[in-house]
Amino acid sequence: MVFLSQVINRPIIDRNGERIAAVQDLVVRIGGQSYPPVNGLVARIGRRSFFVPYRHVESLTEEHAQIDTFSLDLQPFQRHDGEVVLAKDVLDRQLVDVTGRRIIRVNDVELAPTGRSLRVVGVDVSARALLRRLLPRRAMRSGEPRELIDWSNVEYFASHVPAVKLKVSHERIARLHPRDIARLIEHLALPQGAELIEALNEDLAADALEELTPERQADLIEGMDQERAADILEEMGPDEAADLLADLSSEVAEEILTRMEPEESADVRLLMQYQEDTAGGIMTTDFVAIAADRTVAQAIDEIRAIDDLPDTLTAIYVVDDLSTNRLLGIVALRDLLLHADAGIADVMTTRFRQVSPDSTIEFVVRAVVEYNLLEIPVVDDDRQLLGIVTVDDAVERVMPESWREQSVNVFS
Repeated sequence: MVFLSQVINRPIIDRNGERIAAVQDLVVRIGGQSYPPVNGLVARIGRRSFFVPYRHVESLTEEHAQIDTFSLDLQPFQRHDGEVVLAKDVLDRQLVDVTGRRIIRVNDVELAPTGRSLRVVGVDVSARALLRRLLPRRAMRSGEPRELIDWSNVEYFASHVPAVKLKVSHERIARLHPRDIARLIEHLALPQGAELIEALNEDLAADALEELTPERQADLIEGMDQERAADILEEMGPDEAADLLADLSSEVAEEILTRMEPEESADVRLLMQYQEDTAGGIMTTDFVAIAADRTVAQAIDEIRAIDDLPDTLTAIYVVDDLSTNRLLGIVALRDLLLHADAGIADVMTTRFRQVSPDSTIEFVVRAVVEYNLLEIPVVDDDRQLLGIVTVDDAVERVMPESWREQSVNVFS
């Protein structure tokens, strides 16, 4: 094993032991392999940098790099697509430790020979690695701990080298829970966070965005292609999408809304009409309504036919007609299962709590807590069902910010 810091600036010698240049950097090809191979050395003579293919390197140690040729191409070094130079593009960069679900800072790179090739096998994120770069070798103490992370568990970012085309899929990060992905994005610089969001499918990107702070949501959406942004917002809860768009400039928000599907756009526009500190401002239009003239069996069939059911479905809202949506009652899912032969109006309850869209959040919270509710309907003066407020959305809005952060850590 050898570390990058131990070979940078070491002399390059020929077979006769004569110094001909110095090692400026190592070139590797990222993507496609768990342990990227070193393609060659960036050599330096004075101010001139040129490339030495690794097939000409007989040995690379802490003392020197020895090459087997006297014929070198001294044309200025230029990177090709898929290549990064380790010292310039990897050292001190933020990468993702996928197994540890954390952002790491690379203090050194671990290399290992495999036959005549050399591969990147890990990164050192310890303080010892920094000392290795800063102090003379004789000043290093052998007992200082290392913190090595296997490269196969690390994901690099193409945005670290925007001038070079890199194929980085981030498929391993895409297997993480949306909350874990959001934590990574919150701790990354904006270009790398945007790269992660761009790599996810719309559904997963929406779930991850919903876990981010409003400031980071706005930064990511504003820098995104508006068609892509519209696709992602369509997958978000309408209340979350409305909150996000409210943090953007009116021009950008309108452009995204016009690119959304009409039904999703209409729901979001409705929610954006209300103040953030009201029931209307935190309600969602993601609920299931059934006409009162249906039987329970018909209601179950209609529910099964819905393509995109709410993530949390605890009750069905019974209305006079789906065109007017005037709320008449509520049916718990349990009652649907127990009374399959009844009419929906026979099993609904007409004794329920409701709030108006202008009700304060504090009023909503008192209602859901006092009556032990999982959600509460929001209706207008004509009893038209506008949306519902879930208990988690209501309580979250009145929790202190520090409590919200602690609850995320405890329950994730």
